[in-house]
Amino acid sequence: MSNNKKIVIALIVLAGLGIAILLAERADETDGHTPAASLKERHDVHEEEDGGHEGGATVLKLSQKEIEEFGVKIAAAGPGKIKNLISLPGEVNINADRLAHIVPQVPGLVRKIYKTLGDHVKTGELMAVLESRELADAKSAYFVAKERLALAEANFKREKGLWKKRISAEREYLEAKQALAEANIELKSAKQKLHALGFTETALKKLAQQSHMKFTRYEIRSPFNGTVIEKHITIGEKLTTNSKAFAVADLSTVWVNLNVYQKDMPFVEVGQKARISITSNLLSAEGIISYIGPLVGEKTRTGTARVVLPNPDGRWKPGLFVNAMVTVSVVNADIVIPRSAIQTIGNKPVVFLLVEKPGEEEFTPRHVSLGRSDEESVEILSSLRPGDRYVSEGAFVLKAEMNKGSFGGGHEH
Repeated sequence: MSNNKKIVIALIVLAGLGIAILLAERADETDGHTPAASLKERHDVHEEEDGGHEGGATVLKLSQKEIEEFGVKIAAAGPGKIKNLISLPGEVNINADRLAHIVPQVPGLVRKIYKTLGDHVKTGELMAVLESRELADAKSAYFVAKERLALAEANFKREKGLWKKRISAEREYLEAKQALAEANIELKSAKQKLHALGFTETALKKLAQQSHMKFTRYEIRSPFNGTVIEKHITIGEKLTTNSKAFAVADLSTVWVNLNVYQKDMPFVEVGQKARISITSNLLSAEGIISYIGPLVGEKTRTGTARVVLPNPDGRWKPGLFVNAMVTVSVVNADIVIPRSAIQTIGNKPVVFLLVEKPGEEEFTPRHVSLGRSDEESVEILSSLRPGDRYVSEGAFVLKAEMNKGSFGGGHEH
């Protein structure tokens, strides 16, 4: 046999001996027991079967007095509703139905100003006074027409009597009748001009008591309760019928115009609820979508959905940017709990379950699987059954105490 063959045979024998030695050592290490990896798997399975408690069987004890002191509230797990929400940006705007741009009905010089920016005004409250020659002409025409009517009535009455007594000709009676009709038309025309300038019947009756100097006085008054948001006049300024003197807005309600993206348009409808909030969430309110615009903006490619919000204290200021969570649908779920009940331990969502005992309660954390959710509620897919009592509020207290390693009289493992 050659030397090379001897060497090959020797290597094969040595390799076989090495494998046998390794197998023997492995058998000694395990000594017939399950390997460490398998033990860990069994422990994990046992932990899940045991309710998913953190650490296997963590128990936190709390007396009834401590429950009240820490504000812990208990609820029973059960079915509920989950809102399907979409988020839309928007802006607070003035209610255009309650916005008035006040312009004078006659040209004139500004003599007095009683209101300025930010002032609150009531319906009919005096805001400014103009001196107007055109108004004086309109008032004079009214008085002239009124006097002509009185003379025409007297002349008609006289001519009618004479005609009936056959003292005067019928032609004179008919002429007096025509003059009376023309005087009536002239007076009605003069009245209509003053009505168009804002004079009521009561105001017209008072005109006769005014001095000639007041014939030029034109008063600008507020059309409704509101706030002066614009002022464009100064003393001595000449205003025309196109001059915008003031802008008054009733801010007791505001419009929130939401931008609806193309992908969301099929889901947004009139009548849906929307929760409006500013970015910092310091201010929020609920409203109903009352209007959806028929057009899409050429530049933004978004539509408009409008929510009208009450604003009695003026906190919703026009110009604020807001976010709206619009409820486009509501779905039923078998187990629904509030978000406040969910805590995170070991990067997993946990719910604290209650185990009632005489004189005290025990709480154990249980890992749960989460499903759909909205701003307030979360669907639970596993590890919670209908009727299970859990901590709905104050769960963060239990988590904090568990992390500290003590709770009242301590916690048990």
